[in-house]
Amino acid sequence: MNVIVIVADSLRADHVGCHPDVTSYHGRAVETPNLDALAAEGTLFTHAYAESLPTMPTRHTWWTGRTQFPFRGWQPFENTDFLLAEMLWDKGYTSALVTDVYHMHKPVYNCGRGFDTVSWIRGQEYDPWVVDDAPVDIERWHRLRDDDTDGLWRPRFEQYMRNRSTFEQEEDWFAPRVTKEAIRWLDHQTKEVGKRDDLFLWVDYFDPHEPWDPPEPFWSMYQDPSYTGQDIIDPVAGVTEGYLTDDETQRVKSLYAGEVTFVDKWIGVLLDHVRDLGLYDDTLIIHLSDHGEPFGEHGIIRKARPWAYEELARIPWIMRLPGGEHGGQMLDALVQPRDLLPTLLDALGIGGDIVLPFRAPRATTQLFPQDMVTDSHNVALHGESVLPLIRGESGALRDFAFTGHHAQQWAVRNHIWTVVININEKAGRLGSPYELYERRNDPGEHDDRAADLPEVVDIFELAVRRYVGHLR
Repeated sequence: MNVIVIVADSLRADHVGCHPDVTSYHGRAVETPNLDALAAEGTLFTHAYAESLPTMPTRHTWWTGRTQFPFRGWQPFENTDFLLAEMLWDKGYTSALVTDVYHMHKPVYNCGRGFDTVSWIRGQEYDPWVVDDAPVDIERWHRLRDDDTDGLWRPRFEQYMRNRSTFEQEEDWFAPRVTKEAIRWLDHQTKEVGKRDDLFLWVDYFDPHEPWDPPEPFWSMYQDPSYTGQDIIDPVAGVTEGYLTDDETQRVKSLYAGEVTFVDKWIGVLLDHVRDLGLYDDTLIIHLSDHGEPFGEHGIIRKARPWAYEELARIPWIMRLPGGEHGGQMLDALVQPRDLLPTLLDALGIGGDIVLPFRAPRATTQLFPQDMVTDSHNVALHGESVLPLIRGESGALRDFAFTGHHAQQWAVRNHIWTVVININEKAGRLGSPYELYERRNDPGEHDDRAADLPEVVDIFELAVRRYVGHLR
């Protein structure tokens, strides 16, 4: 069996066409036909929630199977971490990481550990890729804030404008370049090396992360035809009031939606090539995201605050088993990034000296690396395999989903309530250590009921503190 994991950074669940809560723009729902087709042959988890935020902590969780937010923030992998690629390398898999997430390229993070091949696509966001001092015009697509007195954002905007200054056709943008590099690796393995089994490919698209500047027709696809204001592709993160009008915020969001459809197109190109190579039906394919993106729902744009409300925390997760087994399902069980690694090990049947047992429903799975055999070095996986859900053997993995920014804010959810716990007083939106939202009647999480129902808050806080207290 082969494994292909496809990540689209910053993809909101409500911007995937097959999701039951998909967003519409002027009567046109966001279109993701390729992800929709993948979900039709697989399983869409409609209640997947980010866990350890933001970008790098999530990748730590994916690759270690361990919850990060109570213990770590944004930091490099530690020497004692045992990563997914290393586990599969130990079992004979040939692997590649292809990505334009420029944070992962920074050497200190060592994100290439365990992969046989790593391809970095340069130029995203503020990556110092084009380093000449040629003048660029940022006035058309950017807007500084009045308080940018330290000159932080202008050089960032100028860097990105230099990076994209050579773009002339669609294939010059980042998603096409990532796709073509992934195809190149697959072609090399299958056509030159002759290897068609035990391939592991992790394709990590930075899009639809900002800046939001997709080429046409995606640039105009969701635009209000009456809009005549500025097209801002990379607003400075922060409060929207006094910076963007409602119409401008909606235009920025429509550019994001266009970016989503653009990325979906190139994910489809990749999946079509997998089919053309004859690998599709013998490949486990997973699509997911690390988090969503705020567009003014709670008064901020971009990830300006550690606020794990619905627009940031809810993520798409699609999983297609080889041959489309158990395909065409929508499941509402609570699943999280820590479940990815146990799921992959379960699906690949990797047990024995690595995972004992490789699935223990509603219990912790133990991981024993070959070179860490003493009790003091046993590593616990905090997640669980989602395969029992897909196969109909279980209806739920857990009662609560936990999301957190290290040392700032935690959130606890089930299908009825969300409780926000502000660990740092500066993190809170409402000046309170607790917030409570009734999701059934307030899905956008705006009407705080913590003062009215302190007993509900107590139950949820106890749940997360018990969970964190049992982690090891």
